[in-house]
Amino acid sequence: MNRIICFDIETTGFDYMRGDRCIEIGAVEIVDGKITDNTFHEYINPEGKIIPPDTYMVHKISNAFLEDKPIMAVVAPKFLEFIGDSPIVAHNGLDFDFPFVNHELAKLNLPQIPRSQQMDSLVIARNRVFGPKNYTLDALAKWFGISLTARADAHGALIDSEILAKVYMELENTAPAPDVNEIIAEQHAAMLKHPKVGGDFPYRTFEVDAAELENHNKFMEIINK
Repeated sequence: MNRIICFDIETTGFDYMRGDRCIEIGAVEIVDGKITDNTFHEYINPEGKIIPPDTYMVHKISNAFLEDKPIMAVVAPKFLEFIGDSPIVAHNGLDFDFPFVNHELAKLNLPQIPRSQQMDSLVIARNRVFGPKNYTLDALAKWFGISLTARADAHGALIDSEILAKVYMELENTAPAPDVNEIIAEQHAAMLKHPKVGGDFPYRTFEVDAAELENHNKFMEIINK
């Protein structure tokens, strides 16, 4: 059985080193290339960390909503049990999701997600998809024709995990993008074969008449001056 987990988090901010906390975790299971109904989803009480207005506008999760939700010490063991030793995919995960979650786990003296399990769909997309103007999850979903209706009002960890799972399966079915340097080399070689660029010029085979030669000489005098 080939099992892969796609997950996403929502947080109080971007800097866990300054006390930002994870407030939502969502995860979706893929088994043998198919999304299953086995999901993980928890809201998390940030234990006093205030969610600033600009962050709230992204995910619409408030401190008041989280007051009665479990703390990370309760949620984290359940999440680790859910993911097990399966490969885990997150979008821009190497820069954000994995370090953020591992910081939370370290604070609880729990096992962290090892690098060997971490997969970043952003990195995969940059090596396999040759076309989108950028590689955000939204842009890739639109590129592959995946609906974003579910997240029209706000981001959500489970919603984004479901979208990510669909994007990831498309990426798995996409051949790696050709090497850009190879493309440039091929285009350069093709250009040199053009008769106006390469060394095999189509020289004229007839004599120049007097009027044409006179005009040419006058033009050259102007250039030389």
